[in-house]
Amino acid sequence: MDNMLGRAKKAEAYLKKAGKLTEKCLKKYIPKEKEIPSTLHSAMRYALLAGGKRLRPALAQASYELFGGKQSESINLAMSALEMLHTFSLIHDDLPCMDDDDFRRGKPTTHKVYGEATAVLAGDALCIYAFELIAQTKNVAVVKELAHSLGTKGMIGGQVIDTESEGKPVDLATVDYIHYHKTAALIEASLVIGALLARATKKELSCIREFGKGIGLVFQIIDDILDIESSTEELGKDVGSDLKNGKATYPAVLGLAASKQKALELYNKSLKHLENLKNKNTETLKNIAALIIARTH
Repeated sequence: MDNMLGRAKKAEAYLKKAGKLTEKCLKKYIPKEKEIPSTLHSAMRYALLAGGKRLRPALAQASYELFGGKQSESINLAMSALEMLHTFSLIHDDLPCMDDDDFRRGKPTTHKVYGEATAVLAGDALCIYAFELIAQTKNVAVVKELAHSLGTKGMIGGQVIDTESEGKPVDLATVDYIHYHKTAALIEASLVIGALLARATKKELSCIREFGKGIGLVFQIIDDILDIESSTEELGKDVGSDLKNGKATYPAVLGLAASKQKALELYNKSLKHLENLKNKNTETLKNIAALIIARTH
């Protein structure tokens, strides 16, 4: 446990550094508020620049560095696109027709400030603008990977099953499906995109993909647990909404203790995939994995 917490602390320093770079890139690429349509740009910037862990860009950068990538415009574009897509998903997730949440990252949600219509359009615009950026990497495999992680075989597919499962008894297979597609798919894609941009081999891509699947699910299990055990002040978003909305979650199906055990098993299994990356320094990814399972917010 001490080793895990030590790794998590190192990861926090890495995420802080990666977060500063991401913030710098986002401010460079995102349209200025004064540009027409200014209200839409204001809403996009409000949601995008509200802080957060910037985990997905950090994972892309760590994977890129792992396979020998040097800082470039392509990885900056990818990191920015990933954060824009994550923010797009949060804006839509918070809407009254979805989870109906009032707070995100310690601030009122986008629809609470700008209204539902502008919030929907701000999310749409961030999604589209992200693909405008990722296309500039001129890497078709990267664009395909990102699109796949978001579509009916990814985030949106997971969101549909999540919505359809509200208030219904579900089994573990359904929860696994929802959380892999809704959450883990974009985390997995972040790692794969970094590896693709660094020209990793097919075998290396397979290892990093499996690692991403594992820690992506760990991330969501911990999220489910924190929704029960944490507070709105600690998380910066509404807690207890999963229970209120009858969401399909790991604790709802397995209970808290078994959910924590499942997270630990997936964490250990994901690290095994990193061991297959011979002659690679995987310390940064191991540290981030420890942070994901040990996080409190």
